[in-house]
Amino acid sequence: MVVVTGQSTPPQQPARKNRRKESKKKTTAAPADIVVDSDNEDDGEDTNPTASTSAHPPPAADDDELMIDIDPSATPLSSAPAFAPLSADAGKSTLKSETRRIAIPPHRMTPLKKEWINVFGPLTEILGLQVRMNVQRRCVEARTSKATKDVGALQKGADFVKAFALGFDVNDAIALLRLDDLYLDSFEIKDVKTLHGDHLSRAIGRIAGQDGKTKFTIENASRTRIVLADTKIHIMGSFQNIKVARDAIVSLILGSPPGKVYAGLRTVSSRMRQRAF
Repeated sequence: MVVVTGQSTPPQQPARKNRRKESKKKTTAAPADIVVDSDNEDDGEDTNPTASTSAHPPPAADDDELMIDIDPSATPLSSAPAFAPLSADAGKSTLKSETRRIAIPPHRMTPLKKEWINVFGPLTEILGLQVRMNVQRRCVEARTSKATKDVGALQKGADFVKAFALGFDVNDAIALLRLDDLYLDSFEIKDVKTLHGDHLSRAIGRIAGQDGKTKFTIENASRTRIVLADTKIHIMGSFQNIKVARDAIVSLILGSPPGKVYAGLRTVSSRMRQRAF
């Protein structure tokens, strides 16, 4: 019995393939062009049966992106929106009916009833509003109608009725409907200086003057209208004229003598005349 001894060779292990390198090669390699024989197309036979299985179309680079075809003729040339021009009567017919209610103090209800014809006449003829007097609620109600042409007609009508409720004459309040640069300004004596008792009465007397002389002088010099309602003072006029009248009244409240106030009003009125010319 013969025993042969020798070095046993270890079994050879299969070589490991580098899968990362192979995957990179597959992605970087360009797809092979497939050539189709015309003769084979005519015969309808496929000479290379493995061509259909081995050759695959390359994967799309941007599969996640959604491609949308846009008609270049449909896109506008500029980014600004284009709207069709409106007709001249387009803005008049689209106005919605609005209502305004103006409260009337109890002591002005009797003058309102006496002057009602002169009050609602300009509102209906000039502004084209529908107006009625609510006696139970003590207010004047106005609303727009088809005859209303101006957008700010309701606000002008409310200012006109409010001016009459504050104590202005109807003929003076109509100027608010005809002119655009007229305003109302109201303040109290205690806003300027805190006065009580006889001091408050004397301040009101200085503003009014004997038989209303001082008040009329301020009105004529500043081209405004002034109403003294107890401790409240209401002024109607343009912005610049209201400032002139208010400064004169404030000076009288603080105790300035009327002669000094008259001198200041003469200077201001002369400057206003020069600007007018």
